[in-house]
Amino acid sequence: MADIATTTKRTAASQRSRFLRRLFKRKTVAAGIIVLTIFVLLAALAPLIAPYSPSKLSIVNRLKPPSELFWFGTDEFGRDVFSRTIYAGRLSLLVGAAVVMLSALIGVTLGLLAGFFKKLDTPIARLIDAMMSFPDILLAIALVAALGPSLSTVIVALSIVYAPRLARIVRASTLVIRELPYVEAAQALGISTFHIMTRHVLRNLLSPILVQGTFLFASAMLAEAGLSFLGLGVSPEIPTWGTMIAGGRQYIGQADWMTYFPGFAIILSVLSLQMVGDGLRDMLDPRLRKDL
Repeated sequence: MADIATTTKRTAASQRSRFLRRLFKRKTVAAGIIVLTIFVLLAALAPLIAPYSPSKLSIVNRLKPPSELFWFGTDEFGRDVFSRTIYAGRLSLLVGAAVVMLSALIGVTLGLLAGFFKKLDTPIARLIDAMMSFPDILLAIALVAALGPSLSTVIVALSIVYAPRLARIVRASTLVIRELPYVEAAQALGISTFHIMTRHVLRNLLSPILVQGTFLFASAMLAEAGLSFLGLGVSPEIPTWGTMIAGGRQYIGQADWMTYFPGFAIILSVLSLQMVGDGLRDMLDPRLRKDL
């Protein structure tokens, strides 16, 4: 038994290493992972890397262009744009991760219930269709406006907006998996429904959930920036990429760096997540993996 367990662990480790090697062979995926890792490290080490406090005012240094002293220049209040960009990345990554986890919890639960129980399929499916009929950003604006702008409100609103995407994917896959012979055999053996849903159905849905999670992460970061740009995000004194761009609008042509650098940060972070998601989709989908 010990030899079998050891062999199984070695096989799993070999499969993981082979998967990672194949994944990193794709230049776009490798570039996306590297860029995303840099953003995560900058956000995690912001207090050590940022040369100034993101909220430190210095009217003397107002609207200074990029230089050795201020790498990304300063804003209309003399605050260091580089420091604020790094700290804003912490909040964007936090919102993205929280939205993915909460929307996955809601979406996977609804999708499993709809796909496994026929009586619940119709009402849950109609609820999903109704929520997806609204444009994402408009629904998020309505929810934030109704609940009041704050970090927790933004996370909850975006989770509600993006949960139907996961729910639809999980429901469609569950409808297929529940009819497979091994699920029917488990039901015939008297295994509990909860055990079947978690051990036999959900485990086979991890690949599409993981891939969709990367896309939701990027969408959540972009939506958070949009809400902050509109003034519906977190408190204005907290640096976010959206509020930084909104604050720099009136200085375009005079201090373009105020919008350029946070804008580039949004583009690079979202693009890196999309490239990683595309790579994972191609590697985990058997139909696409044959072409690699």
